[in-house]
Amino acid sequence: MKRQTGFTLIELVIVIIILGLLAATALPRFLNVTEQAEDAAIEGIAGGFASAVGLVRAQWEVEGRPNDTATNDNTVSYDNITIGVDGNIGYPTRNPSEADTLAANVDADDCLFLIDNLFQNTVDASTTFSANNRIFVRLDTSNVNGVRCFYHQTAGLAATPTDTTNNNSFSYRPATGQVELFLNKPN
Repeated sequence: MKRQTGFTLIELVIVIIILGLLAATALPRFLNVTEQAEDAAIEGIAGGFASAVGLVRAQWEVEGRPNDTATNDNTVSYDNITIGVDGNIGYPTRNPSEADTLAANVDADDCLFLIDNLFQNTVDASTTFSANNRIFVRLDTSNVNGVRCFYHQTAGLAATPTDTTNNNSFSYRPATGQVELFLNKPN
């Protein structure tokens, strides 16, 4: 008589139940990892941006607070990159190729210039920080405290890029140097 070996039906059912319980408890944890990664990514970028703003302002202090009040064309050298600063407060504002680096004159192109150059993206001149990290840049002029650059994580954008209320982003106020983080993407 040949004896068969293998699992009994009861053993198979127990294994299936155990696997089902593990999947029911572990799967939600793994699904939430994407949102946590997106939050951590924008937090890291905002923190790096705030640090770079502080470094540019420190360089402005080291260079003796340059302030050309006649032309308002003030710059500092930030690791071999020339950054326009507001000569009254020292925070980064504009592309230095544009005249008048006062914070009130910042436009959307300047917001893009700042994120692409404050991170010292000198590895490959054909790529930009904002494109590599999927950042949508826009300018908000509606604020009473001056203009504000917004940097939105495109992983959180809706079908239209104009819906920027339900995503993760951070803002930068050139007039105060303030960087503010917004974790608005619904989970």
